[in-house]
Amino acid sequence: MHSALSLHELSVCFPAKTALEGLSLTVAPGEVFGLLGPNGAGKSTAIDCIAGLRTPDRGTVRVLGHDPAREREAVTRRLALQPQRSSLFEFLTVAETIRLFAAFHAAPLDVDSVIARTGLEECRDRRVHALSGGEERRVLLAVALIGDPEILVLDEPSAGLDPAARRGVADIIRDLRTSGRTVLLTTHHMDEAETLCDRVGILVAGRLVATGTPGELARRRAAESRVEFTLESGADLGLLAQLVPLGRVSHVSDARGHRVTVVTADPDTVVRRITFIPGLVPREIDVHRGSLEDYFLSVADDPAREPAQDPGLDPGPDPDPDPIHRSGEQR
Repeated sequence: MHSALSLHELSVCFPAKTALEGLSLTVAPGEVFGLLGPNGAGKSTAIDCIAGLRTPDRGTVRVLGHDPAREREAVTRRLALQPQRSSLFEFLTVAETIRLFAAFHAAPLDVDSVIARTGLEECRDRRVHALSGGEERRVLLAVALIGDPEILVLDEPSAGLDPAARRGVADIIRDLRTSGRTVLLTTHHMDEAETLCDRVGILVAGRLVATGTPGELARRRAAESRVEFTLESGADLGLLAQLVPLGRVSHVSDARGHRVTVVTADPDTVVRRITFIPGLVPREIDVHRGSLEDYFLSVADDPAREPAQDPGLDPGPDPDPDPIHRSGEQR
């Protein structure tokens, strides 16, 4: 088994639009993979196909070697999904809900430990209909965790959560990676993707336009950085001419002083130079390098600029030669 998840030339068409077109990617066992994209890019449709909730019009999906649409029992024992929204039994309490879903599994985790792990202790006896949006999302996460799955698919797991709850979800994802579990997540928080994901893929209008580690993609936008610093209102701005060979220099002045920006390909040299120019006393120095968010915004705005596939990550030929995935075909 070379991959936990494998999608090859996946396409899904709706009457009014094409949701996915030729999506190919692989996720290795034990990897945290982030599927990123603007609203309507096709992320939730891809997740539906992975979970066996939708049959693609073309292409193949494999979860630990199984077709999730045709081999649902084999897949549901080993994969769990936390959707963006779901219908829970609104008059059950949180603890009753998690016990109910635990009963669906042969070897579930301990209910109390999962409640503690997801930060639900204070509302364990509250009925679902009385939960906040963030609390309900944590219940959905607990339901996904209770079966101790090998693969966890998380669709916007931190949406609507406060900072403390977001940190708790991040800790859970790190624990899953440490224990060898595979995680596929979608998120609009680029900082979350940068810190949690081993690799990310960016979907735009149903097409995969880029894949790579967060660091690799961020470095593609690191050709220019911004060095910003503040000078006292009486500072000699003529000294800034010494920075012109290193980049584009501009400043904004007000009663508090001058906020100077240098756009440069060599921020380290700029920082050293401003520190040692006689008569220049910079403070509040900030360096802004290219980030995953910068890269994401650039390819979302112009997806044609990037190749979709990482070198060495080609999922290869269709693993199933039987052309069963055809638009309109009945199973």
